[in-house]
Amino acid sequence: MTKKQRKVLIRIIITAVAMIALFFIPFGEGLIPAVIRFLLYLAVYLVIGYDILRKAFKGIMNRQVFDENFLMATATVGAFALAIYTRSGDYNEAIAVMLFYQIGELFQSYAVGKSRRNISDLMDIRPDYAMIEQDGELVSVDPDEVPVGSIITVRVGDKIPIDGRVISGNTTLNTAALTGESMPREAGPGDDVISGCINLTSPIRIETTREFGESTVSRILELVENSSSNKSRSENFISRFARVYTPLVCYLALALAILPPLVNGLVLHNGWNFSTWIYRALTFLVISCPCALVISIPLTFFAGIGGASHAGVLVKGSNYLEALSKTSYVVMDKTGTLTQGMFAVTDIHTDGISRDDFLRYAAVCEHTSTHPIAQCLCRAYEEEHPGTALPEADELSEISGHGVVARIEGHECLIGNTKLMSSHNITIPAGAAQGGTQIHMALDGVYVGYAVIDDVIKPTSSAAIAQLRKQNVKRIVMLTGDADAPAQRIAGELGITEVYSELLPEDKVSKVEELLSCKSDSEVLAFVGDGINDAPVLSRADIGIAMGALGSDAAIEAADVVLMDDDPLKISRAIAISRKCMRIVYENIWFALGVKILCLILGAVGIANMWLAIFADVGVMVIAILNAIRALRIRN
Repeated sequence: MTKKQRKVLIRIIITAVAMIALFFIPFGEGLIPAVIRFLLYLAVYLVIGYDILRKAFKGIMNRQVFDENFLMATATVGAFALAIYTRSGDYNEAIAVMLFYQIGELFQSYAVGKSRRNISDLMDIRPDYAMIEQDGELVSVDPDEVPVGSIITVRVGDKIPIDGRVISGNTTLNTAALTGESMPREAGPGDDVISGCINLTSPIRIETTREFGESTVSRILELVENSSSNKSRSENFISRFARVYTPLVCYLALALAILPPLVNGLVLHNGWNFSTWIYRALTFLVISCPCALVISIPLTFFAGIGGASHAGVLVKGSNYLEALSKTSYVVMDKTGTLTQGMFAVTDIHTDGISRDDFLRYAAVCEHTSTHPIAQCLCRAYEEEHPGTALPEADELSEISGHGVVARIEGHECLIGNTKLMSSHNITIPAGAAQGGTQIHMALDGVYVGYAVIDDVIKPTSSAAIAQLRKQNVKRIVMLTGDADAPAQRIAGELGITEVYSELLPEDKVSKVEELLSCKSDSEVLAFVGDGINDAPVLSRADIGIAMGALGSDAAIEAADVVLMDDDPLKISRAIAISRKCMRIVYENIWFALGVKILCLILGAVGIANMWLAIFADVGVMVIAILNAIRALRIRN
């Protein structure tokens, strides 16, 4: 609890105790006891309400009259005046209205503070220092002062302060604050690491690749801090609604206090009854306070963005959170989104040679090459035979655009594409041309098999597509620059029926524009890409979602939503979070309006008293706030 909240709590306790004490004091009859009674109750009223009165006065002076402070001040001062006019001496209602209003404000302040603390805890990834080597010693410096290319040391338990590349040491990193995932990530020499991760097991030395201001942690913090500036349509509606609603109810309350007594006195001749109708007007004012809507709706979006951050989903503003809830079209890039975006050996077919020998010969031929396919074959051998030494090739020559010719253990080994086989008169069997990229091998002029190199589907891609269908997404479309055959194979395995292949970046934009023209205005098209080469499409879609894009400038700039790891399931999770948030928003709107309209009618006809007015204002606000902070809770 903050110092300010503690002060308000003390005032609430003092007021409650004073009201109970005053209730049991026998003041007696006469002018002097009445004046003493008035002054004591006035003192208690000022203890609990002086700040509201001050805010109302400032609002009047600044010509911003109609707000909840004005309503509370008018209603309670009017109730005091009415008690004096009728000589009832009952000042409890005026004090009670202010007391319960302050209780509601305290509760709201605590709820907002809890939401902010949740986001602050979730995003507590800003490093305080960086350890840099100077004269053989580690010196703590401000991360802002570390230039690109510096060597920094990250000790066990420290946060990585700046994006960089590991140059020595092996460790595991806690990425939970960035990705929402609890599984640690291994990191060693040559691996890129991003700021905000926590070093868990052993010290590492990192060469920085960015300045602190451009690093991942700075960009994420900036994104979250600025998210509140992008307001949703619901928030803007509530703001506009309050600007019209508040003066309207003030004028209605004034009319309620004046018109019925005039009609009774001048037309019906039943007496003026000003006190009765003024009391009803004051009750009407208390009931009409729009606090529940004005406070709970922004709080819901704030909590929703905080809950999404905890789940590894960064949303740039509540307007994007609201739009995401209406997603009917999901258009997805293939490489890096549904697939891992890296080559892997997916199959090996051999004839007259074992699988192990095929991989061994391939690794010997390719271990000096930097080509991605060559590295992929070497990696496959290393994974199946970790730490096993490779024999040296007696002769080895690489033929550009064809492959490698080598002599290994007395055998002439050819490994490469169909051009290499054809140039050495090696016949490839008809069945050796199915899917992916084929790397063929021949030993001593005899064809012995081929390896299939292909992009690998992510483990959760199928589940992600199935989950989107459960969420009633109308169309799921895959766009890719790859050839049609591998694109159709990937789509078939994932159950995607609408595929467009061999697209250039501008073709993807054209296809998205075509899909945008097909949907209705109430539907939203979300494009999901890896955030590096899909920036134009991310910008063109209704909602751009960049996944696996931590550290990518293009992603954070172009996308509206950033998924902080490369798990496709986060797409459906982001949609689920947004829909839950919007469901809570509408629940609060209908609940608050429904209760207030009912109580306003009851107050106008004299059925509702000031105590019911307190529930209609403070009670509804507390219930709406409790409902709003549910948006912080995100289930897996």
